Formats: sequence, structure tokens, C-alpha cells
Amino acid sequence: MDKRPALLVMAAGMGSRYGGLKQMDKIGPGGEIIIDYSLYDARRAGFEKAVFVINRKIEKDFRELIDGGAGKFMDVEYVFQDLDDIPEGFSVPEERVKPWGTAHAVYSARNVMDGPFAVINSDDYYGPGAFEVMYDFLKDARDGEKANYCMVSYLIENTLSESGSVARGVCGADEDGNLCSIVERTKIQRNNGVIQFTEDDGTSWTDIPEGTPVSMNLFGFTESFMPALAGEFEEAMARIIRENPLKGEFFLPSVVEKLIKTGRADVKLLVTGEKWQGVTYREDRPKVVEAMAEKTAAGMYPERLWCSER
Repeated sequence: MDKRPALLVMAAGMGSRYGGLKQMDKIGPGGEIIIDYSLYDARRAGFEKAVFVINRKIEKDFRELIDGGAGKFMDVEYVFQDLDDIPEGFSVPEERVKPWGTAHAVYSARNVMDGPFAVINSDDYYGPGAFEVMYDFLKDARDGEKANYCMVSYLIENTLSESGSVARGVCGADEDGNLCSIVERTKIQRNNGVIQFTEDDGTSWTDIPEGTPVSMNLFGFTESFMPALAGEFEEAMARIIRENPLKGEFFLPSVVEKLIKTGRADVKLLVTGEKWQGVTYREDRPKVVEAMAEKTAAGMYPERLWCSER
């Protein structure tokens, strides 16, 4: 029997730019955290199982929030993103405290994901349409000569923060609507009305046209992805240890791009007009609270998400 798509939630971040555990900050009128809305939308789209990648330090409090809400209506499971969970033959550099990145977060769940799955961040609001197109793709996804993956993209102007720079994977697509490139830009912001990125801490800036599709880490994979990811992690670890042992990271978009470039995967670019909401910075919080209150008042969501089964 074919396995139904599951949802993998990356929730281990400690919120250095936000100044706290943003994935546990209550922003909804009924005390909901931002991931509640993604889980609600995912459940309506057809997802019945969610796996959370978390930090051991927040396990008790995070589990209480999820188990008391979405956990009543979805199968939930928890795994940990541990610094020492790395390929055999490597060791954690002395003084390293920074996690290994988004690809490592997904790698942390390799022993519990045995079918197609979508990946999301815990501190981003994606919108119901994003989960609908994702589930529709994954329920019929089959690998052929190449792996068959997908990514839901957002227009860059719909993903910026007014409070500072953001990190996004800037995407390129071919004429068939397949992702052909995805380049991680870690510092993007609007300067004097123009969207730009910098790679040298602001010494120089490069324009990014409005309408450019970007990644918000909403990927869809078949079960072939985990073995491919494990192989890429070994190569990435060697690079990190050699070039930047204390802060180097293993990014999920970079893995996806390499699988495309080496001819191992096709990645369908699914487009959504949804507007991102997120709490990259503490100053973002009031706008997100206002946005969720407006969506609730408009009838998109009930005042208390998990009070009754939908």
C-alpha cells in the first residue's frame, strides 16, 4: 500500500535574531503559535502525520503545546537535532555550538521518514494554498529515471521583513517549470525601494528583480531523498571542517540544487501567490499578530484552532 505524505517540521532553531524561542511564541487570538496555522492548513490539505525536529532543551514545553493542540488531530512524532549526529569518521570540532543547518535538520529524521514528505520551517506562515498544491503533488509522486521532487516558491517581495535582512534561496526555472538553480543568499533586504543582497556585509549590493521566485524551505520529497541526503552530508562535512569548522552549515537548498545539477533529480517549481508571514525578528511580531487576527476575523481560521475536529 502506498504511504501517505507526511509533514517534517524543522523546529530546533534557538532564535538568535529573534531573541527567544520564536517557534513557541503565541501569536494567535486563541494563544496559537505560528506552527499551529501551518499544521491546521496541512491537515485540511490531507496531511495526517507530522514529525518535529526539535532541540532537546525545548522538548518538554514544545511537546506540551503540540500535544495539547494539533496532536489531538494528527499523528505526531519528535526527533532531535543533535550536534554529534554526523557521519562516521567525523568528530565535532572543539568549541562548535552552532547546529549544522537545515539539511542536517532533515537528516536528523532519516530513521522515521519512510515515505513521501514535505519539509517546512516552524516559524513561517505559508498559507493554505501552499499545502494544497504540495499535498496534491506528493500523493501521486513517483521516482522514474530521476527522483521526482517539488518545491513551493514564493515571490521575493512577499517574503521580506521590514525589520532587517532575511535569508532566502533565490530560484531559477526552466521553460518546463522545473527548478534549475537555487542559490542561498543569507542577507537580502529592501534598500531605497530596491530588493538587494550582499555577500560582503554591505560593502556592495546586487539587485534582485521583484517577481523572482524564492525558497522558503517548503520542499516535497519522495523516500529516495534521505539516502541521497546522507551521501551529500559526508561531502559537506569534509568541506565544513576544512573551511569553516565553527560556523559552516549544510543547507537544504544547496543539496537540492546539487541533485538537479548532477542529473539525479527533477524538482517541479510549484508557484503560490500566498504572502509569507514570519517572525525573523522580534519587531516582526506585531505585524504577524495583526495578520492572524485579520485572517481569523475574515473566517479563514476559527478563533481557537484545535477546539474541535474539522
